[in-house]
Amino acid sequence: MEDFHTFLKEVLISEDELQTRIAELGAEISRDYADSAPVLICILRGGVMFLTDLMRRITIPHAIEFMAVSSYGVGQRESTGHVRINLDLNINIQDRDVILVEDIIDSGRTLASVLELLSARKPNSLTVCTLLDKAERREVYVPIRYCGFTIPDRFVFGYGLDLDDLYRNLPFIGVVDLDKYHPAA
Repeated sequence: MEDFHTFLKEVLISEDELQTRIAELGAEISRDYADSAPVLICILRGGVMFLTDLMRRITIPHAIEFMAVSSYGVGQRESTGHVRINLDLNINIQDRDVILVEDIIDSGRTLASVLELLSARKPNSLTVCTLLDKAERREVYVPIRYCGFTIPDRFVFGYGLDLDDLYRNLPFIGVVDLDKYHPAA
């Protein structure tokens, strides 16, 4: 396995910047849902680190749930546009306030499909909280209520975002130097 330092072009968002912004998002959600007990639905796998830090910063009662969806083929770095539900919810969200927690929104296609699916289950409200927004890549409108950072169109990894299923554990968001990254065969 290659040491990430060999292909890390730059640290885009530091650990301190991440934690400061996540605390702010937790305070906003706590204020906005003070009279509710929302369900935070995390999109696996990339959103797990964000969810765990975010939920520690939310001061009101809340539930968590998980979904796994895929729109990327094996070894692909761009969405195929076809969304497959690999893991669905174990709870009924009808009449609940739901916050969909996502690591990154790129084209918006996958998230738009998930929002359509969840809307059909008749939640009281359905909002999106994303750590990263690649707004310039958007192809489909998605209503983002809470956004950690808007980032440029760069290939990023770390803090839950993988690079060929590795490096999710890094405490920062880094930019990959694709000229220097050589995945193992």
